Amino acid sequence: MHEPEQERNAALVELQTRLADGLARTRLSKTQLATQARLSRTTVQMAFQPDAIAAPSAQTVVALARVLRLPEKELLDLRRVATEGPGPICGTDEAPGKPISDWDPHDLEVHPAGPAFTGGRSKGLTHLSGYVMRDHDRILAEAVRDAAGGRSRMVVLVGSSSTGKTRACWEAVQPLASRGWRLWHPFDPTRSEAALEGLQRVSPCTVVWLNEAQHYLGNPGLGEQVAAAIHSLLTEPARGPILVLGTLWPDFADEYTDLTAPGQRDRYSRVRELLAGRTLTVPDSFDEPALQAAASLAKNGDQLLADALTRATAGGRVAQHLAGAPELLRRYEQGTPAAKALLEAAMDGRRLGIGLHLPQSFLIDAASDYLSDDDFDHLMEDWAEASFADLARPVHGKQAPLRRTGARPDRRPPGSPPGASQGSSIGPMFRLADYLEQHGRKARRAKCPPDSFWHAAYTHLARPEDLNDLAESALDRHRLRWAYHLHQRAADLGDPSALVYMGRMQESFGRGKEAAALFRQAAESGDSNALLELAFVHQKCGARQEAYSLFRLAAEAGNKRAVIHLVFNLVDDGDWEGAEAVASPALDRGYPLALYLLAEQRERVGDSVGAASLYHRAAEAGESRALVDLVRLRRQAGDREGAEALEKQVAAAGKPHELYSLAVLRDAVGESAAAMALIRQAVGVGDFAEIFPLVAMRLQAGDREGAEELVAMAADAGDARALTYLAQLRDDSGSSAEAEELARRAADDGDTVALCFLATRREEAGDFEGAETLYRQAIEVGDESALAKLARRREEVGDQQGADAYYRLAANAGKAQHLQLGARWPHGLDADGVPTAPWL
Repeated sequence: MHEPEQERNAALVELQTRLADGLARTRLSKTQLATQARLSRTTVQMAFQPDAIAAPSAQTVVALARVLRLPEKELLDLRRVATEGPGPICGTDEAPGKPISDWDPHDLEVHPAGPAFTGGRSKGLTHLSGYVMRDHDRILAEAVRDAAGGRSRMVVLVGSSSTGKTRACWEAVQPLASRGWRLWHPFDPTRSEAALEGLQRVSPCTVVWLNEAQHYLGNPGLGEQVAAAIHSLLTEPARGPILVLGTLWPDFADEYTDLTAPGQRDRYSRVRELLAGRTLTVPDSFDEPALQAAASLAKNGDQLLADALTRATAGGRVAQHLAGAPELLRRYEQGTPAAKALLEAAMDGRRLGIGLHLPQSFLIDAASDYLSDDDFDHLMEDWAEASFADLARPVHGKQAPLRRTGARPDRRPPGSPPGASQGSSIGPMFRLADYLEQHGRKARRAKCPPDSFWHAAYTHLARPEDLNDLAESALDRHRLRWAYHLHQRAADLGDPSALVYMGRMQESFGRGKEAAALFRQAAESGDSNALLELAFVHQKCGARQEAYSLFRLAAEAGNKRAVIHLVFNLVDDGDWEGAEAVASPALDRGYPLALYLLAEQRERVGDSVGAASLYHRAAEAGESRALVDLVRLRRQAGDREGAEALEKQVAAAGKPHELYSLAVLRDAVGESAAAMALIRQAVGVGDFAEIFPLVAMRLQAGDREGAEELVAMAADAGDARALTYLAQLRDDSGSSAEAEELARRAADDGDTVALCFLATRREEAGDFEGAETLYRQAIEVGDESALAKLARRREEVGDQQGADAYYRLAANAGKAQHLQLGARWPHGLDADGVPTAPWL
């Protein structure tokens, strides 16, 4: 036997011996151990099996260690030795990136912690504090070990600004430096363009660094392509091992992973699939063990941590203090009225859709209405220059509330078409500090900017994407006139998609002729969405052939929605061959959804054989949901062996949605143990979203105990919503006091739905004043949907003035499109909330 294999076998034997000794000391049976560790009996049995072909997973080792009170780190180290094979062959110097050891962490956007202290005097140099390992670091380290062992991995850390996400990534990759790994940070000319261009050239043993991944995955034109390229990189064995590390704020993570409402365009389908099972939450604060570890480092001479700990209160927000967040916040809150106005204009610009670089001319003009009349009257002639100079002063290292910056120069070859980065406003540009940006997103989330903001945007912004994003934000706030004119400005700058938005608004006002004219103008510029909208216009008028022609033109131009609509229209006409002829070419363009939906239609009309054939083709093209449907059809046909073979493929892929779908199938036929194993696998990759439909199934079947077990599993995994759901279950069973206690616990954990649940309980009990108090609390912690509930409550009691006030607040918070405010204020609202007079 070769020496590396002997070492692996010896480590596995030692791991199992320690687990067996721990089991003997606790005097637990393996069934009891499985229950306490929340693992399946099979998983526990395999962990102890002497002839096991592989070591248990890291999650299994940690779960067993905690119940058996064994040292987690030592057991994980044994598992690493038992699982790591010979190192992979790494790439060449011609590949993107450079050796990890050649990078300065600050060049990778790791926040400097402050000046280096020596003898009480600052040397003026920035460096990093000692590092404190937390729970997310251990999971991240497991991904790094997998990559070092030859398996490509991707992890995106999700957390608020300045919580240590980027630093965690930097610390995690250090073990790879000695193994010859490279690190590539794509950013020139823009992050998304650099990533898309370079991903095809990435070699094995490379860390792809996607800090602030919204700049790669959220790009309106390139994000989906970047996601697809990363997916290919991770899933092609010949190109691995690769480690992709990224960071995201929770707002962006929610935006990318939330399912699109029916009838709306799915902007992030590829991104959502890429992120599934690959995100890892970084908490805002240090827990008690982390605080103790930080205190130990401080006691041993780490003055940066010692300084941060003196400022970090019981909230444990050490990372933010290290990054200078308190001083940034102080500079905002205690700044001059003019400086504060500039910062609030910048905050509103970023949260409503303007890019990183904010034109100075926009900020100056926008700031005027943020000032009171008295403050405006006392402005000095040089107020803007003095305010910008004050806000450029750093608080720690390179951090400043509002610093001057600039877009990188465009370096395309002569004759190349202009890119998304061109068209910026002429003049100085400024960037808002990350922490203040996120503070603004929370503190100002329910505020609509004043008139000066919208007028400055219309006058000074020159990037169509900024104008279109602001227009959509205006529409969300029922500021219809500004929405239309901002789109019009984007169209004047050459963006045909803005004409489509304008056409849709014209349609909403019943001006079909004007809408069609705008759609035609956009279509002539090559916008495939305009072709689709024109097809809808003809379809409504009964001109089916003209509509079909336009659907086909849009589909040939790569419009996926057009493919779907054309397929469904052909199915409605009974032209199955024509529908398949449209859906099949989409496979070659990496879009198997059309064929999958056609398979569903085949099944609905009773053609299970034809459906199975189409499902199979869609599955081969990467539509993993089709595998689940094939499993179902095989089971219905009595082909249990074939179904189980396909189930193994789904389980091996490890995609949460498909795992839950399989669990539903198993649960429906009474195989609850197998269903629970699949659910645990999905929960193991951090996905809880689809547990609750299964809970409903268990309740319908009368299995309340099974339902509560599922909810408890989600709660133990850290999902605050589970407590609310459990509260509702307790309430349904008559345990009102326990239900209220659980809902309060969920509310304390940040689940705003729990507050609304309690408010509903108060309403049902006749305590309307108490209900309104709870709704207001929900609003204060971020659930603006409670505004609509308050508005409807005011309407029920005949208080139209009060209802209007709440509806205005909901509109200000960006909830207008969910409230159907057109009947109340058909022409929209002005920036100050006054109903707009007829204008179009």
